[in-house]
Amino acid sequence: MAADRRVGIAVDFSPSSKNALKWAVDNVIRKGDHLILVAVRPEGHYDEGDQIQLWEATGSRTYSSSSYFLPFVSREKRIQDKLKEMTFLFYYVNVALIPLSEFCDPIIMKRYGVKPDPETLDIVSTAARQTQIEVLMKIYWGDPREKLCEAIDTIPLSCIIVGNRGLGTLKRAIMGSVSNYVVNNASCPVTVVKHHV
Repeated sequence: MAADRRVGIAVDFSPSSKNALKWAVDNVIRKGDHLILVAVRPEGHYDEGDQIQLWEATGSRTYSSSSYFLPFVSREKRIQDKLKEMTFLFYYVNVALIPLSEFCDPIIMKRYGVKPDPETLDIVSTAARQTQIEVLMKIYWGDPREKLCEAIDTIPLSCIIVGNRGLGTLKRAIMGSVSNYVVNNASCPVTVVKHHV
């Protein structure tokens, strides 16, 4: 994988999803990576009749940072940061991503119909601070199996990590396994983290 990796983590805020996130932070994520949390909501999901107004067609808005405007950073550093940001944005031109500061805001996330739990927010906030990574979120609406594969190609992701709930044979046959579908259809490396590690 390249130096500027975009590591995707499928999140639904379940115990298996949090376990996969913890595993990724401990074993995969390294300084300089972009950690992309990919959440998939059921189509037409609106919390208590609220209408999703924020960037409904794409799931979120285009990411940008304000590091260029920090007055205490040297002019050369600001220019380097801006060039790096522009390169970063080039890859994400049609991909709307939510920065960590926004998906930690419950008011904004309610408008998306997503409620990240405090444990997940703590894991990613700590990782961002300690490992010096960029944490972003992308929200899709639809079938998780298809949307995770779409995220791999659209964002694009260097790899994706998904949790496994450990469904029995019958439940997996009826409901379908998200992790199995992603493993068989993804165009990038996939890591499946079992719930009981």
